[in-house]
Amino acid sequence: MPTITAPPSKSVSHRAVIAAALAAGTSRVTGLLDSQDIHRTRECMVAMGADIHPQSDGSIIVSGTAGHPQGGDPETDDAVILDVGESGTTCRLLTAVAAAGKGLFELRGHGRMHDRPIGELITALLPQGLEALYLAKSGCPPMMLVGRGLTGGTTSISLEDSSQYLSGLLLAAPLAAAPLTIEISGKKTVSWPYVAITLSTLADFSVPFAVETRTADGWAATDWRTLTDVVPGQIRFVMQPARYMPRTYAVEADWSSASYFLAAGAVGPAPVTIAGLRLDSLQGDRAMRDILAKMGARIEASEAGLTVHPSDLTGQELDMGRCPDLVPTVAAVACFASGETVIRNVAHLRLKESDRIEAVVENCTRAGAMVTSLDDGMRISPRPLRTDQRVEFSAFDDHRLAMSAAIFELAGIDVVLDNPGCVAKSFPTFWEKWETIREALHAAE
Repeated sequence: MPTITAPPSKSVSHRAVIAAALAAGTSRVTGLLDSQDIHRTRECMVAMGADIHPQSDGSIIVSGTAGHPQGGDPETDDAVILDVGESGTTCRLLTAVAAAGKGLFELRGHGRMHDRPIGELITALLPQGLEALYLAKSGCPPMMLVGRGLTGGTTSISLEDSSQYLSGLLLAAPLAAAPLTIEISGKKTVSWPYVAITLSTLADFSVPFAVETRTADGWAATDWRTLTDVVPGQIRFVMQPARYMPRTYAVEADWSSASYFLAAGAVGPAPVTIAGLRLDSLQGDRAMRDILAKMGARIEASEAGLTVHPSDLTGQELDMGRCPDLVPTVAAVACFASGETVIRNVAHLRLKESDRIEAVVENCTRAGAMVTSLDDGMRISPRPLRTDQRVEFSAFDDHRLAMSAAIFELAGIDVVLDNPGCVAKSFPTFWEKWETIREALHAAE
């Protein structure tokens, strides 16, 4: 029975690096994910004045900026370059951090990054003192930013496109000159669990904050750990000027990266155990366990880890707004199930590294399923997959599309990918670990 140790969480790694780099003193971050996206965040925080020293055990020692990220001199146009690569998380979080700093920053990326929206966050930051100039496409990077620190007061943000806008504001708010209240606008929110990870990071680095919900009498403090969603107009975040306190911080394992192996246990020939996952994690992609169970998978938790057994799966109606990164994995699993699966509330997937709705539809169709795209998701009607055939899939230069395509190997498809190396964005050792799944598949033949 294959046993896989889940890699460190990408979402937690981003936030831990930023918090440590903003702290007043020296922190040690252990279990940090070693991937392209995390390297981008590290390099940007170094560019803003932090010192980061990798250690032989994989940890990093971070000497923080004491809440003073530094840019270049606006008078001489000598900008500090913040190259976020293709990391949307780095872009959204560090745009707000740069606004809370002082000086001139040029924020730029690569590939689809220059088509991914940032305008909603910029609009929220302009009244706080930020100056911004888009250098190409309006509302998207690249852009020049002049940070003069956040003034405080009240601002609002919509989370219809991304929860990362709010996470960026929350990380930057303790650097403001006065208390900053963040209100939520728009009609709906997506990906609340990522905001919970941000709040957890703030608490871990001793940053005070209050989350308040609207009552008949006004606003009342709420335990944010009990929240499962954010209703626009009914919740606000009250942030105080504060310092991040240095500490030793351990990054937990990643449910997103584990999802491919959890799926392999359900649809493959042998049980798969995934070690290292926190069953009480705040990560939204912890939902993978519940989704597989709802589809009929037999799952056991033990000291060794979480074990998923080969199971007869049934299609389901799924609202995946809280866990959109799981959609490529769940869609692949649905192709093995009996009955139709409908995935809803993930329209924002069209703004990811690829248009993840159309990309997933295309790959699942190539595998042999009948799949149609919806405005906010997709409908998957399984039919016999193209077993014992060589099928060319596209990764769409998207790490999650590449990893989810590997699942079709368990149907007996000879999976050929145009860019398998794009997994380095979040999970550089994926193919090495996936070889364990292939060995179990061959042993069962």
